[in-house]
Amino acid sequence: MKLDNGFLDFDPVHLAPTGDGPLNGLRFAAKDVYDIAGTVTGIGHPLYRDTHAPAEHTSPVITALLAAGAELVGKTHTDELTYSLAGQNVHYGTPPNPAVPDGIPGGSSSGSASVVAAGLVDFALGSDTGGSVRVPASYCGIYGLRPTHGLVDDRHSAHLAKSFDTLGWFARDAATLLAVGQQLLPAYHGPAPQRLRPLDEALAMAGDHLAGQLHHLIADGFAGLSAGEPVSLGPLQAFFDAFRPAQAFEAWQYFGDWITEHRPTFGPGIRERFAAAAAITPAQAAEARAACNALRRKVLEYVADGTVLCLPTAPTSAIPLDASDAAVDEVRLRTLCMTAVAGTAGLPQLTLPLLRDERGPVGLSLIGPPGSDLALLQLAARRENG
Repeated sequence: MKLDNGFLDFDPVHLAPTGDGPLNGLRFAAKDVYDIAGTVTGIGHPLYRDTHAPAEHTSPVITALLAAGAELVGKTHTDELTYSLAGQNVHYGTPPNPAVPDGIPGGSSSGSASVVAAGLVDFALGSDTGGSVRVPASYCGIYGLRPTHGLVDDRHSAHLAKSFDTLGWFARDAATLLAVGQQLLPAYHGPAPQRLRPLDEALAMAGDHLAGQLHHLIADGFAGLSAGEPVSLGPLQAFFDAFRPAQAFEAWQYFGDWITEHRPTFGPGIRERFAAAAAITPAQAAEARAACNALRRKVLEYVADGTVLCLPTAPTSAIPLDASDAAVDEVRLRTLCMTAVAGTAGLPQLTLPLLRDERGPVGLSLIGPPGSDLALLQLAARRENG
């Protein structure tokens, strides 16, 4: 199935601004994980939608944006229960990728990235557990922010793995991304960003072509930051190996009872991931969490002094729509090894549409210390303004 756009046309939603403010005149959309009072939060699965009542409350993120003058014009598609990075939903189809027409949009915030890239809204809300804002932003050639874990109010929204879940957003320009952040993020009082340090293992995973572009951007001076020595965190597989079981265990705690009772149909990949999640023991989950904590401490050492880590957001541009399941899984593994760095560490990661391979755009990512989200957004806006 091919969708005309990323909106949930069968569940139209419109909320007018409730206030007058810095977002006046901006239109936005929200991924179908954000509660909107009186509507069902379907999380990308028709059976989940059919077996749940309408939400009683509206997400405070949406409420804050409406109060700042923005207009909500619709909900957007997501992968099934948000457990994918592809953007392909066996029930609802695949939103288009305006930047790579024969490519997937990335997921799980597929619809939000699609409608922003197509110019249908000024910005859109997504969520990111293992890369679900960062990867679609990279594939669709737009800006996207995965905030510091716990920094954005996630009440009245669906979860996949609460220890890693974040609520983020997309825009076509850095100024709009920053304007949204100024409504949702607290001020940052830590060390100001001073230098960019490339992440060696991520560059190796992405290859020489993307690595060369990244080094060139840094050498030319990026928003006034100096170019520091590369950072080595060791094999990124360690981050994936810690993140995967910790995330999966929490996903089963969240959805397991519903899956067991209703026996929903899942598409390729998601079916297997939930089956694997059901088999993870509490002891295995505790071991994975301990590994995540150790890796977090390691990463924090590198961003404690004004350093911002720099890496390609994904190892490739958008995967072809007709790629085999095996090819999708191979790229997914490499991608998760890269996105799990910020994921396990709970750090903010901003992706900017500044790199490109032979098929299309690839994001350039900045990872900063905890709470430095606004500082990263200001860097991007400063670079955009020259």
